Amino acid sequence: MGIMASEFGEGWLAALTEPDDQLRTQWADFDFVRRVFYGDCDEATQAAAIEHLRPQSAYPFAVPCPLTAHPSVSCTYVVCSEDRVVSPEWSRGKARDIGANLVELPGSHSPFLSRPQVVAGVLLAAAST
Repeated sequence: MGIMASEFGEGWLAALTEPDDQLRTQWADFDFVRRVFYGDCDEATQAAAIEHLRPQSAYPFAVPCPLTAHPSVSCTYVVCSEDRVVSPEWSRGKARDIGANLVELPGSHSPFLSRPQVVAGVLLAAAST
């Protein structure tokens, strides 16, 4: 199972601008962005989120991680069951691989916008362990 959910994997490159000299791209297809990132948000929340999008560089993906192992601290991994960006199956596997507490929420890729109270509860619970 790959990291990308099928809809995102099939369309994300076409939804971006060409990279600039700093390898930054921007979202150009906002219908795609609404559908895959904010699918369970209301229209006003989608519009506000899109208004805050900024160029992002591919550079961090080109640099190897210097860690040879994950730190030995507790961690929590939130999986969104209808995520159209990161495959929920892949996320569950990675959570198991790193020994994370797995929390599964309904909804799409941005629960901090569609379910902020639920996410706050998850964060508070994680902080108390």
